[in-house]
Amino acid sequence: MLCNCAVDTATVAPARSRWLPIQFAALALVWGGSFLFIKVGLHGLSALQVAAARLDFGALTLISLMVLLRVPLPRELKIWGHIAVVSLTLCVIPFVLYPWAEQSIDSGLASIYNAATPLMTTVATLVALRAERPSRMQLLGLGLGFLGVCVVLAPWQLIGHGEPVLAQFACLAATMSYGIGFVYMRKYVTPLGLPALTVAGIQVGVGAALLTVVVAIADRHAVSATPAVVLSMLALGVLGTGLAYVWNTHVINGWGATAASSVTYLTPVIGVLLGALLLDEHIGWHEPLGGAIVIAGIVLSRRASR
Repeated sequence: MLCNCAVDTATVAPARSRWLPIQFAALALVWGGSFLFIKVGLHGLSALQVAAARLDFGALTLISLMVLLRVPLPRELKIWGHIAVVSLTLCVIPFVLYPWAEQSIDSGLASIYNAATPLMTTVATLVALRAERPSRMQLLGLGLGFLGVCVVLAPWQLIGHGEPVLAQFACLAATMSYGIGFVYMRKYVTPLGLPALTVAGIQVGVGAALLTVVVAIADRHAVSATPAVVLSMLALGVLGTGLAYVWNTHVINGWGATAASSVTYLTPVIGVLLGALLLDEHIGWHEPLGGAIVIAGIVLSRRASR
């Protein structure tokens, strides 16, 4: 799977294609739990420290894999520049905004807002990717998925809760950053034919270096490294940022930006299930119903893209 030669990015090898649904499901599971890990991490770290720890552990995982598998690094400065932009939009900006928002709102609500990512990606695709402009059926699938998210969220239960407005706008800004990042990667990085591990390693490594410097200079928050905080940051970094970004790159290359971003429709569903299993939270009738609608929307969108 990893090689030093260029590949045809218009298609994905059949052997790799068979693994894409599994990687997509793994992304949904890991990223669905990431909001819970962020919330636990905030018990001992600041928002910037959570973001930096996530990227540091992710970078360590990816760089170790690159060394072990002898994955080459690109020499062209232009390539590094493109991946640096992806690092800012898919790592640095959203990874800072979500912990900052979760200081004021519930992790479940943050995961619901994250489901707006496919819509933001669709908007960016309409502007930047003429060849991948979604069809009417794909838009219908995305709209159906968003309806499912609304059913899971049950907005009629949120009336009067008074969640901080700025925190909610921060979540929406994070989804906008993700949407731009998905499309930018598809347009400028995917055609380069680089191994997914190379792209993910540089992407997360650049973000880790940047945020580590910022935290060292500007963040004086006292660290409380309890076992729960450390384990949450390890899960968030190694799985949710390290391995997940390799899977994410494969899915973007194989399915396209809009279809790949639809993984975020499943994150609130996973968040509800984890809350019920680990935190003994109540599941209402609307949550499994909304989850079924979400999955139907993704299936419709995938069939339309084929």
